[in-house]
Amino acid sequence: MMTINIDGREIGPEQPPYIIAELSANHNGSIDTALKIIEEAKRAGADAIKLQTYRPDTITLNSDLPDFQITDGLWKGRTLYELYEWAHTPWEWHRTLFERARKLGISIFSSPFDTTAVDLLEDLGAPAYKIASFEAVDLPLIEYVARTGKPMIISTGMADCDEIQEAVDAARGAGCQQLAILQCVSGYPAPSEDYNLRTIPDMMGRFGLVTGLSDHTLDNTTAIASVALGANLIEKHFTLDRNGGGPDDSFSLEPTELTALCRDTKVAWRALGKVDYGRKSSEQGNVKFRRSLYFVKDMKEGDVITEDSVKSVRPGYGAAPKNLMNLIGVKLSRSVRKNTPVLQSDISG
Repeated sequence: MMTINIDGREIGPEQPPYIIAELSANHNGSIDTALKIIEEAKRAGADAIKLQTYRPDTITLNSDLPDFQITDGLWKGRTLYELYEWAHTPWEWHRTLFERARKLGISIFSSPFDTTAVDLLEDLGAPAYKIASFEAVDLPLIEYVARTGKPMIISTGMADCDEIQEAVDAARGAGCQQLAILQCVSGYPAPSEDYNLRTIPDMMGRFGLVTGLSDHTLDNTTAIASVALGANLIEKHFTLDRNGGGPDDSFSLEPTELTALCRDTKVAWRALGKVDYGRKSSEQGNVKFRRSLYFVKDMKEGDVITEDSVKSVRPGYGAAPKNLMNLIGVKLSRSVRKNTPVLQSDISG
């Protein structure tokens, strides 16, 4: 089966969904808030907390030309540089955040946006890397990450099938042995109908990789539904307060919602189970409410069973009703009492 392993946690179809809480910009400039988010992610049951590692100068240019202006959406009115100056997680925080996560026992890794970010994360001993959707076309970055030998998760928002294949080939070609991809819609927030979750099993068949969902919808419905279609990883943005005013707060989960996501995706995964037409453990006590054949009169050994001597009723401890016509005309091999089940041992031959 397709699996990867992050920090000793196996991820794949035979394991519960791996839940990644995306801290992103939801610290809103406060390291104390960032530390609290890590604590709440652990309390909610997430498997990992994820950062984004960039500075404004490593992700864009300081320009106010039209190409760099954001003219609609959540961040309208800012330049790219202004947005990333506002949203970035200072590099000097990273060690403290990594140490806190490790102390709490929750995995921590990041999305690097250039090679210097990868170098920083390698110094911190990051156990895995996530390639953000908009960087899925940055094949040199993917190759640089692959050469670390760590597991890599590539988000595919905005990438077409050929671009996903190019990213996968770049990762594999540079030595990545543990690779996963995420179905993603790079809208903030994204409507659930844009997700086309039936793409997930197609991706699994097409690319042969551990596959999951990077979910930017406003609730957990899409993420839970994705588990039924085979998603092995779920990534959701996470904040302490959706009304906090930060760049990503408005489309992030709050602590009670992340707790529900961690719980409900596991319930959905367990419900998938296996192909099984047999009687389930929860049904064993309900045989009483199933129909079967019962004698409705006292009869002696050698008497012939007639239509008026047996009846299909509840409970289900006797012969199956489908056998009724086969029993008519058969002699009893022993005496039977009224209101007792028809058993094989009652019948001659």
